[in-house]
Amino acid sequence: MSPHSVDPGKSVGAATSFEALRGQLQQAATEFADGPDALEGILLGIVDDVDRAVREPLEIFPVCHHSPASAVAMARRLREKQPKVVYLELCEDMAPLLSELRNCRLPVAVQAFASEVKGFPAEWAPLSVVAPITEASAEYQAIAYALDTPDVELVLVDRSSDHVFQWRAGGTPAAGPAGPDAPPADEEAALHGDAVGVEIGDLRPRFAELEEHLLNHGKVRHWSEWWHQYVELPLGDSDHDTYRQVMLLIGSLFRRLAPGDRDRVRADEDRERHMWTRMRAHLAASGTDPEDCLYVCGAFHASSRVPEFGVHGSDTFEITPPSGSTWQHGLIPSSHTAIEAQFGLAAGSVSIAATQWSKNLRRTRVQPFRLAGQAGAKKAAGPRRTASAAAPTAVGDTLPDKLSGFLQSPPALDRLDEAELLGWSVEIVRSARRNNYLASTADAIAVFETSILLAGMRDRAKPTPYDFQDAAVTCIEKETVPGRRDVRRLVEILMGGDRVGQVGYDALPPLARDVHDRLAPLNLKLQQRGVRRALLDMASRPELEQVSDVLWMLRHLMPHGAARPIMGERGLGKRSIQESWDLALGTHQRALIELGYEGVSIEQVLEQRLRRTAYAANATAATVLEAVEDAVLHLRSDRLADELGTRALEVLATERSVDGAPEVLRRVRRLLAHYRISRPALPAWIESFAKTGYAHYCTLLPTAFTDEDATVRQVAAMLGFLFSMENLALSLGCDRTQLELAFAQSHPRDPSRRALLWAAQVQLGQLSRAGLRDRCDALLADPLAVPAYPRYLSGFLHALEPVPQLADFVVEAVSNAFARLPDPVLLPWLPTLIGTLRSDGADLAPLLIREAGRIFPGRLAALDTWVPPWQAAPETPAAPPVAGGGPGRRAVLLAAHPATCDSVAQLLGCDGTWEEAAAPPPGGAVLVARHPGTAGALGALLAVA
Repeated sequence: MSPHSVDPGKSVGAATSFEALRGQLQQAATEFADGPDALEGILLGIVDDVDRAVREPLEIFPVCHHSPASAVAMARRLREKQPKVVYLELCEDMAPLLSELRNCRLPVAVQAFASEVKGFPAEWAPLSVVAPITEASAEYQAIAYALDTPDVELVLVDRSSDHVFQWRAGGTPAAGPAGPDAPPADEEAALHGDAVGVEIGDLRPRFAELEEHLLNHGKVRHWSEWWHQYVELPLGDSDHDTYRQVMLLIGSLFRRLAPGDRDRVRADEDRERHMWTRMRAHLAASGTDPEDCLYVCGAFHASSRVPEFGVHGSDTFEITPPSGSTWQHGLIPSSHTAIEAQFGLAAGSVSIAATQWSKNLRRTRVQPFRLAGQAGAKKAAGPRRTASAAAPTAVGDTLPDKLSGFLQSPPALDRLDEAELLGWSVEIVRSARRNNYLASTADAIAVFETSILLAGMRDRAKPTPYDFQDAAVTCIEKETVPGRRDVRRLVEILMGGDRVGQVGYDALPPLARDVHDRLAPLNLKLQQRGVRRALLDMASRPELEQVSDVLWMLRHLMPHGAARPIMGERGLGKRSIQESWDLALGTHQRALIELGYEGVSIEQVLEQRLRRTAYAANATAATVLEAVEDAVLHLRSDRLADELGTRALEVLATERSVDGAPEVLRRVRRLLAHYRISRPALPAWIESFAKTGYAHYCTLLPTAFTDEDATVRQVAAMLGFLFSMENLALSLGCDRTQLELAFAQSHPRDPSRRALLWAAQVQLGQLSRAGLRDRCDALLADPLAVPAYPRYLSGFLHALEPVPQLADFVVEAVSNAFARLPDPVLLPWLPTLIGTLRSDGADLAPLLIREAGRIFPGRLAALDTWVPPWQAAPETPAAPPVAGGGPGRRAVLLAAHPATCDSVAQLLGCDGTWEEAAAPPPGGAVLVARHPGTAGALGALLAVA
């Protein structure tokens, strides 16, 4: 035995008579191990653990999580003993939430959540702990009894949620044991998220070889099936003493055969020390007699050997103070699938346990406890002693040895219930037909017979649900699954289905209740699971504008699918008068509840998240500008937008890459357009952003043209920022020389970037269009440059972002490429062209198409005679007018029709008369002869030269 073991003779409780069992086990150990050895120590130690636990004055009730046998035994014992204090192995900080279970439909999970982490590694955030509760569990029976029975106190004694992470082994907060029997992840399995699961009675072998041995000799596939067959069914009808001693035996066996994982053993022992320390402190403070108390814990912890064990144990354990993390508590919906995924159980095992719970209640006629007013619960009966209740054992009495009889008795043969099995077979065929399986009555007969055959091969008198499941898969499922569900999933649904819990309105946090109140004008049952279609006509019902604001914020805060817009949009300067939404708040109730941990309103939570995004260590200028846009769009808060905009300016000044240039350009343009139409003057931060961004991108431009890590789209976005913000930046004091020096220092080698530089030079006036056309013609005429010409075209396509005036030239360049490039060069480039237009040029494609539509003929018949404008012959300059057709002729025309000039003169207030038409002006030679001074001066100048 362990050195921490307590001498059995020192216990104060009732005496036991396990001497006969000790002798039998010692004889068996000697026979099988060829002499007393370690096996004898293990077997006798197990008996000592059971003996020590049953003689403890404070009654220990061992349970297994989500076990119907434990739940029935718990309900029976509570009605017999009627304890005044119930100590429960559950996180002590979760106690205030248990009274809200009556407002929920089980299964649900009690959750502790901390978004602000102090004292733990930052990568652990957020911290989350869940404790799922089902009706077919012993912990729910204890909670319902204590809350609905007068003068009964419920005390949670397990370590707090903060200590779950303080004592966690391995250094990383894993979500839960992903066992080999765990079902595949799906929507229902993700109800708990990545929370750490805590459970009452984690009873599974930690010795891999032991579990493999039990599964092999039990002829089962996974642990859940073994537990159902060899523990649940035998203990379902057992009396209290038998149940208690067998569970203590199993817990001690698994504990003694567990491998020596020091971290895990230390964490388990610290939990046991914590629980016994809390219980002794409560007994001392309240003065309650231990005989009037009941301690509900996992069977693994019931056979503890720590010095603090028992009401007379030592008080040497010091509980460490909690960390500085702020914990929030609430209830979230759970499901059978989520519980199986959380704790590594076999798929369908919790549903089968729920079905077994109902059978046990009908067979034993035990009245379970249910919280009054709970959804789906019948009127609960008060605590009363059943007719078959056994009198409690007094202190000093000898407890009977029920363990020896249980171990020596053969398994009870349960007769085959042909009616039940036949009903299963018929129902599974009917369900398979609804799911597009080609099943018939013959398949129902085959499933019935195969179930009996499999049970016989596995030494069972009665087929279990697992045998029936194997038989259904064998007889019905073919090579492919015609629908969404396979036969194994159909059997799980047949056995009870995946029950999904719901947290009632009164148990929701204030934020969740506020959301439902603000969405009440929709008149939809949003707390129910499923998708609800909401139609909003703000034109006829202006009050729905506030509902629309809530929905857009929920879309931003909650997972995809919780609030999905079907019609309508929300953007800067865009507001729809009609909207259509698909709402699934009931399905995503957990996400809505967790929002309530962050604040009391969705506006507060949204503001906190925007600040957190803007001030994160990995924040970029693009992400901060997105936060600014969301603040303007959803919160309409100029104060917050100005604060985040100043933060974007700080982040931009520290960036040394151009990765976010496209996003920065797109968002700054939108914000600038919004502020220009909504404010009389631009905010100071956006003026500073334009000024700083102009200087910043001028500095990075030469490097970006040659940097291999920078893409052409990013360089084009930089140029777009410089050109679009140039007027504003220059008006604020920037110098255009910065931009000119940046282009003078840019010497790209890549063809696409070189084309981008040429286009920018056209915008700056450093290169004419004729010069750009000559360069492209030279490239097409050079056989060595022809293979690289498509890359030049890609650069021109990206150049439409900073220089949209080149759209006609880009159409010309692409047309020349199709006309003059050889097929081996053109055809491989076409997918690149299409990909560029689809991914990077989605906004530029309409501009290019519109320009092409203006240039190309609109009818097919005109295409044969159409000549491209860039290939048409230049127009011949007009001949100089003859002498009689010059100004003199126009003067004659005015003199012949003087009414127009008279009207203009009258309008201007001028007085005058018409003169006679003058003679035609003299020729050039006559003019030179009449004024010879000019010619003489020119001759003197030429003579001097």
